[in-house]
Amino acid sequence: MSSIQYNRVIFFINKETHILDLAGAVQTFYESGDYGKPYEIIYVSDNVTQATSAHLRMTGLKKYTAVKVTSSDIVVIPGYDLRRLPPMDDHQLFEWLRKADKAGAIICSICTGAFTLAAAGLLEGKECTTHWKYTERLQKDYPALKVLNNRLFVKSGNIYTSAGVTTGLDMALSLLEEKHGPEFAYKVAREMVVYIRRDGSETQDSIYLQYRSHVNDDIHVVQDWMIRHLPEKIRVEQLAALVYTSPRNLTRQFKQSTGITIGKYLEKLRVEKAVHLLNNNHKMDTVTRQCGLQSTNQLRHIIKKHTGSLPSAFSVRKMLS
Repeated sequence: MSSIQYNRVIFFINKETHILDLAGAVQTFYESGDYGKPYEIIYVSDNVTQATSAHLRMTGLKKYTAVKVTSSDIVVIPGYDLRRLPPMDDHQLFEWLRKADKAGAIICSICTGAFTLAAAGLLEGKECTTHWKYTERLQKDYPALKVLNNRLFVKSGNIYTSAGVTTGLDMALSLLEEKHGPEFAYKVAREMVVYIRRDGSETQDSIYLQYRSHVNDDIHVVQDWMIRHLPEKIRVEQLAALVYTSPRNLTRQFKQSTGITIGKYLEKLRVEKAVHLLNNNHKMDTVTRQCGLQSTNQLRHIIKKHTGSLPSAFSVRKMLS
């Protein structure tokens, strides 16, 4: 019998569910398994079959009443087409969601799925969001909510709401980052060939996630390339060639998009990588090479500069002996 422990992600499939709202988050948790953090994905509904907004019929769904939600579960309500379907009025479903909330599960909505959480009373007094076309309606229908505009997703305690469509993927990546760390979330994002985008108002402790809230695809390409090629000598001419521009123009665009220079961003990447390796008991020479630095003295200098501590503070005393 396998010893791997699977966390569960439970997707509630409403009538007229939008496929992309569902698929982005599903794929994120599916890909997590390929990197050693598997999730059991469960699809539930009020019927065993359900037609999506694109007329694709889903079958073999579990009745949501048969699934008892626990504190380790994630429940996701993807968006559905409000133009053809009024917000749900299913008190049994609402009670199921409230029990999931009381159990301590993470509860998420994507796009118009926020209307279901609002109707269940889970968003009362909380900051939340939904698709930009429906934020005004959500606030009007549920005055006790604090509906925010122009946000990718909003976290209020154990409840997450996202703006819809591809932002469900952003929200799912953020959940992976919280559970398994920023480097893990970056690996999953890279596997799906997407950029990690975090809302600028949220705390971003990792350089893998900092300076990524912009929408300049060329700069995202350059940032991803730098992360993947950190052990190498990185030149601005090389980076400019990646996106078919001049070094001068790239330098200007990078600072304009991220608020930081290429050199400072690269140094921050090296510091975070170095601290991670040192905390995992790698030798100084190995850390120096993996971070693309010239010497252990240079390594000591940048760690002291950015952290205020020498490498010996990061579990390396035995490696220096």
